[in-house]
Amino acid sequence: MAIVTDAWHPQTNGVVRTLTATCDQLRAWGHRVTVISPEGYPSVPAPTYPEIRLALTLPGAVGRRLARAAPDAVHIATEGPLGLAARAWCLRRGVPFTTAYHTQFPDYVAQRTGLPAALFWPYIRWFHRPAQSVMVATETIRSQLREQGLTRLAHWSRGVDLASFSPAAPPPPEYAGLAGPILLYVGRVAVEKNIAAFLACDYPGTKVVVGDGPARAALERQFPHALFLGKRTGEALAGCYAHADVFVFPSRTDTFGLVMIEALACGTPVAAFPVAGPRDIVTEEVGALSEDLTRAIDAARYCDRAACRAYGAGFSWASATRQFLAGLAPLGEDRAHILAAPPGF
Repeated sequence: MAIVTDAWHPQTNGVVRTLTATCDQLRAWGHRVTVISPEGYPSVPAPTYPEIRLALTLPGAVGRRLARAAPDAVHIATEGPLGLAARAWCLRRGVPFTTAYHTQFPDYVAQRTGLPAALFWPYIRWFHRPAQSVMVATETIRSQLREQGLTRLAHWSRGVDLASFSPAAPPPPEYAGLAGPILLYVGRVAVEKNIAAFLACDYPGTKVVVGDGPARAALERQFPHALFLGKRTGEALAGCYAHADVFVFPSRTDTFGLVMIEALACGTPVAAFPVAGPRDIVTEEVGALSEDLTRAIDAARYCDRAACRAYGAGFSWASATRQFLAGLAPLGEDRAHILAAPPGF
């Protein structure tokens, strides 16, 4: 299969982690996966988000790579330049493909531009409408896309690497001597993540931010009493989760929130706003949702950590990847058209 994505390494975000884990699982099962990413193409930094590189290419160049891969299925993961090029080539060749809705794109762009989110929904409808199916992670997002007229939808959940994320991970040395409770955020440090809402909460204890991004310097100046630890991975990241008292997820623009189930797998309850993502994942047993984030944090502290761990362990990459496979659109007889694709557009 071929997966086309504008989000790939060295970026660190939920889309990249999801695609990486899915590709690893597919390859472990013996599937041949070709990833077409910005790697190898000229690129420019994304406006307001320079860490993300936007590939400069044409549909013919992407099409030639798809033809060489000769896949049984094509999946277009993102709505950026590579996704657009692959979409154009597939439509011209009559090749069926699937897409995924990983990010609340209209809200995301609205946060960065100050323009209304409604301006960007026509693009989302246009981009995804030709897909054989649009893969979505939660029922809330499924309902939202249906309201936008996108009805060919398939479920694709997320998973946790339970070998890495568990309550047994050792605590980070920076936690020693911190005033409790320890309230943790993990993820991109960017404006659309709404981290300021968390750091401005009037709740005792210590607020810890793990991750990096364009908003970090400004937030460190604005909230000098918060502890910013930068990027952590593997056991070091698991330890940050496992030894926090509450994991706080302030984002209003995520479609799932992979970090929430990682925190839960480490036994840490979740506090969040009652929006898409948290509303689909967080139950009363493992966290709390409220428009008053302080109240959500306070309620989450009383959750049973063993219940959190058991709930988080229920999200497996094997199960999620089986859903991904089920949602693909096999080319069937159309596969011959890709094999015989001309060198041009």
